Amino acid sequence: MKGHVVLRYVGMVMLLNAFFMLAAAAVSLFNDLDTGFYPLILSFILTAIMGGFPFIFVTKPEPITNKESYFIMVSAWAMACLTGMLPYILWGGEFDLVNAWYESVSGYTTTGCTILTDVEALPKGLLFWRSCTHMLGGAGIILFVLAVVPTMGKAKVALYNVELSSLAKENYRFRIRKTMRIIMVVYLILITAETLLLRLAGMDWFDSVNHSFSTIATGGFSTHSLSIAYYNNVWIEMIVTFFMIISGIHFGLLFATITTKRNNIFRSEVSRFYIFCIIGASAAIAVNLWNTNTYSFTDSIRYGTFQLASVISTTGFATANSGVWPAMSVSVLIFFSMICACAGSTTGGIKSDRLLIMLKTFRTRMLQIQHPNAIVRTKLNGVTLDDSAVSSVFIFVPLYLLVCIISTWILSALGIDLMTSFSASVSCMGNVGVGFGLVSSLSNYSMLPVGAKMVLSLVMLMGRLEIFGFLQIFLMRSWK
Repeated sequence: MKGHVVLRYVGMVMLLNAFFMLAAAAVSLFNDLDTGFYPLILSFILTAIMGGFPFIFVTKPEPITNKESYFIMVSAWAMACLTGMLPYILWGGEFDLVNAWYESVSGYTTTGCTILTDVEALPKGLLFWRSCTHMLGGAGIILFVLAVVPTMGKAKVALYNVELSSLAKENYRFRIRKTMRIIMVVYLILITAETLLLRLAGMDWFDSVNHSFSTIATGGFSTHSLSIAYYNNVWIEMIVTFFMIISGIHFGLLFATITTKRNNIFRSEVSRFYIFCIIGASAAIAVNLWNTNTYSFTDSIRYGTFQLASVISTTGFATANSGVWPAMSVSVLIFFSMICACAGSTTGGIKSDRLLIMLKTFRTRMLQIQHPNAIVRTKLNGVTLDDSAVSSVFIFVPLYLLVCIISTWILSALGIDLMTSFSASVSCMGNVGVGFGLVSSLSNYSMLPVGAKMVLSLVMLMGRLEIFGFLQIFLMRSWK
């Protein structure tokens, strides 16, 4: 493996990080030079030096192998999180070494679970930096680099293939360069549209931009400790709910819908299944909240729909304390925090695509039992799925659940109650952010022991890299 070439591409990611640190420092500068300026500008200098250093030795792009691509991907995510924690450490406050690492990983993986007990104590520059980590991680830091750097030769193809899963590549019928352009254009259009609408609904410009970064990246970091509940504004909640749901749909389908292509969200079985789940689960939660006299009928619809959209899209915003909701509502939220939204979006989790494939495969198997001589195929959107696509789903899902179970065991062994251990593990694996027990929607992760935070940060990275990409780094010796 060519180490110097790997460092060059990881350096690109660090330079991208440095650029957004500089932008966050500018926010601090224009806010009367708040206390975040010097930590951010120093972090920018250090990150820029580390990112630019490899270019001294490798001046031209070189082809990379598949093995090197995986190593670059995992190393880039790890280094982004490491450099991303610098502004937090240098600023101080609640950020010790472990808390800064946890907040950084949570930001880049768009999990959004924070260790902060007082978010408002952060200067605006650091608040903006937190949101920037969401924006970078939502689209994928590798994809950001691929979109920004015009010429990388065959390396662009290799990195593109390891950054996007096979499910995410569905609905893209273009060359790699155009596909990346579509992702970034849709991403920026959604951010701009939500920013303008939130401003019209009553948010100031700073909060509008930050919450748009978090919503479209399906992250969940807010500029207030009470999250969206701080505003107590129905219009803001409706806008955020709409964009959370939209951000959970495959970006290629969104582009096709906007450009009136035939392959759009109305024809896609996955997007229809996703919307059906939202409507059905929201209705079930609303009825349960109303029947148990938790809220009035209208408030049951209002809070139930928002929290379901927040969980299924893995955003993690909150308008109510779902930790005190009845058991049935809690169980529905936990289930959909594992399933989540669609592949090709900024969300985490198992994905609706895989659940739908599993259900269709079960149906195919039942038909084969009923009609042994019949040839029955599993189809998705009218296309027959090959055996490898189906088998990969049935490998991924048990492995995903196994990680959640092992994480739950470790957290329980550290003295954390079962509900908190399980929901925190599921939440971090799905990059959802909100859990139950001690980490419910209006709580935070500050009370967890150091060991739990380190375990959950590892789980967040595994969830963001969809397990297989993360595990490849430990299996390098088996590559030939």
